[in-house]
Amino acid sequence: MRVLFYVSDPRWSGGSRALLAAARGLASRDHVVSVACCADSRLDIEARAVGVETIAVNAPASTTGSAWDLRRVIKERFIEVVIVGSERDQLVVSSARLFADRGAVLRRVPSFQSIELMRGGRLALRLAASGLIVSAEQELRSLDTAGWSVPPSVAPIGVDAASFDDVEPAHRSELRVPSDATVIACSYDESGRYRIATIFRALALLAPRHANLRVAVFGPGSHDEALRLHASALGVGTLVSFIGDTGDNRRIIRAAQAGWIVSSGDNAAFACLDMMALRVPVLAEKDALTQHYLADNITGKLLPSTEPAATASTVAAFLASREKLAAMGNAGRTRVQRDFNLAAMVDGYERAVRAAGDRTQWTKRK
Repeated sequence: MRVLFYVSDPRWSGGSRALLAAARGLASRDHVVSVACCADSRLDIEARAVGVETIAVNAPASTTGSAWDLRRVIKERFIEVVIVGSERDQLVVSSARLFADRGAVLRRVPSFQSIELMRGGRLALRLAASGLIVSAEQELRSLDTAGWSVPPSVAPIGVDAASFDDVEPAHRSELRVPSDATVIACSYDESGRYRIATIFRALALLAPRHANLRVAVFGPGSHDEALRLHASALGVGTLVSFIGDTGDNRRIIRAAQAGWIVSSGDNAAFACLDMMALRVPVLAEKDALTQHYLADNITGKLLPSTEPAATASTVAAFLASREKLAAMGNAGRTRVQRDFNLAAMVDGYERAVRAAGDRTQWTKRK
């Protein structure tokens, strides 16, 4: 199959990581794969580094302008299936497909996120044969597939656990924590602004009896000055390091004794899997996503309450036994290898593109 991944957003995210992993996996199985993205973005750099061909796109261009540029790529390269991750990109590609009269469009839904079509999305469905890709079977039950001509597919998020074995831990000076500190690595994105407040409040209660406890916050938006002010207002400003979104957040996780998820969607899914692959036990608020990726009391602890005192008590008990933490870390590694491996993810994308490659679905929809 000739497959194009189209990503107009220059920012790196869990969604970008998922699409790149899928592109690389399909290319390794002899599919002809290209990634259309912003020149010199992290996605462009990382795709080229692993041998995946990239095509530069003009992100600031209008939807019509972007579609007009893309239609040449689709037509000249005989692209059969295009995979996107947003409504805007779906409309661009569907419009380009109409002009080029070739191929289907698959839209990937971020892990355990709902999809509600706006005007552009509804228009896109009329322009091209379209389908959805989700990350878990249980997500299919809540999907509204009206108007989607290609049957939905499941492509579970997965990682290659063996590739984590050579990850070196970040130095404690990089994390700005004492050498003898017990470190919790916290995965953050902008959606976690309220959830991270629970960490700050719990940390304020834990600090008097756990003087060496520190939290290292990483991920997009973690340099936000408002987070520092919030931590300082609760008296834990010196106990929290805000690291930012580094080139390889796995090094931060490797240096920690535990992980805590306050991000959502693909960022949270990959954080769960990265922590487990690195044998780091995980704390997370209990919801559909975390219940899917984590096994409560086996690979970590799901927090049923956001009340600070209850959370602090749970965290103190969680950190009390190093032997139990090690056992949870080992269980997490086993779970990733068994249930969330990269091969299963690529299998899912391969099934999706083969279903979308049915040429009888490529008639124009108006």
